[in-house]
Amino acid sequence: MAHEGSTLWAKNLPLDQALHRFTVGDDPLTDLALLPWDIVGSAAHARTLAEGGFLARRDFQSLLQALKALHAEALAGRITITPEMEDGHTALELALVSRCGEAGKRIHLGRSRNDQVILALRLLLREELARIGGQVIEVAMAFTALAERNARIPMPGYTHLRRAMPSTWGLWATAFAEGLLEEVEALGALLIRLDRCPAGAAAGFGAPLPLDRERMAELLGFSQVQRNPIDVMNSRGRHEGAIADWLASVASVLEKALWDLALFSMEEIRFVALPDAFTTGSSIMPQKRNPDVLELARATCRLLRGQASVVHEVAGGLPSSYHRDLQLLKAPILDMLRHASGVFSVLPALIEGLVIDPVVCKAACGDELYAAHAATSLALEGMTFRDAYQEVAHRILQGEFVPDYGRYPGAVLADIATPRGLLQEHLATLRSLRTHWRETVDRLWAMSDPGVNDPTQECS
Repeated sequence: MAHEGSTLWAKNLPLDQALHRFTVGDDPLTDLALLPWDIVGSAAHARTLAEGGFLARRDFQSLLQALKALHAEALAGRITITPEMEDGHTALELALVSRCGEAGKRIHLGRSRNDQVILALRLLLREELARIGGQVIEVAMAFTALAERNARIPMPGYTHLRRAMPSTWGLWATAFAEGLLEEVEALGALLIRLDRCPAGAAAGFGAPLPLDRERMAELLGFSQVQRNPIDVMNSRGRHEGAIADWLASVASVLEKALWDLALFSMEEIRFVALPDAFTTGSSIMPQKRNPDVLELARATCRLLRGQASVVHEVAGGLPSSYHRDLQLLKAPILDMLRHASGVFSVLPALIEGLVIDPVVCKAACGDELYAAHAATSLALEGMTFRDAYQEVAHRILQGEFVPDYGRYPGAVLADIATPRGLLQEHLATLRSLRTHWRETVDRLWAMSDPGVNDPTQECS
């Protein structure tokens, strides 16, 4: 047994060390990612306290100076969180007490670790989603560029892994640009969900002093306050689940492209060659070039689906308000962001380096791909489609089917310009949001005067 030590909730009571290790879990590691945002939220909280007359000007200015320095140190990875500290909140407050003395003990007035962590997560998640959204757009733009370079190169369209109808590489590549465009459009709704400031909810029932929550929202670049404090707590897990589902959905678009490329680059098919930089060799077979990047990226897409399930399992089945179960949400959602960003970052160069063989692709487009066209042409001449279908099927079985290519429209040509233009618009929007948030943080550090009237004011 030992005493609680310096945790924020310490009451100088005995604490079993095995229990302490279990309850702390991975927080000393996961909270390192949250720490820069916890510091930003703390700066806004300190200013709101000062403007409301709950924190002396000199205490605020001391805290702001320390928080600005700690923010830079956290971003540079120069802050550690020990297991004895339990979490990033304790590490931050201890650092403030060390640098600011009594002022560091005042900053927790009007807040709880509950709304503190939700705020830090909200700030991190909106930034990471906008950044990853930009990566998704870059992948989609790589597909549009591939489509433009190879717009009319023919290839078989497949269903059931069997040749079906004429297609083109332009149509194939644009399909994934369009799918990713849908996901980027869905991201907009997620960012709206996150655009509500949870600060001031405290433990889920509001702070026992009149904090200006609208001012906190303004200082942190939110367009509105998350009004109901119980809903603030209930949104923990709900928002992470929505984000996890979005990342898994983006992955489901890309997984099909990765599977197709692994298939189409086989020696027996050879529609496309992968760039050498994205293949590896065998340790025993000198001739081998393996599509390891494709396979690992494909596996990461499945991993994201699995991690989304973890998020839902941890968050599901809880009553309202805060429960310690939610601590275990931080690691899987941060892992999802890391894995998603990693795979999305390598795909544009892979797609750009693909080399399509038009001769092999054209040779694979046999006459049977035009069976549906032939049946449709007979139907347009007056035959019922069912009879036309039977007639063409009979000719194929008898080896008598010879398509009249001059009469058929051929493969559908992809609209490349429309998705490209929409993707560029969304990219500009995401970049604008990130610039706005960055400028908001910069203003926090620049505003040293809290606007209180009494420069000698002391608050207990």
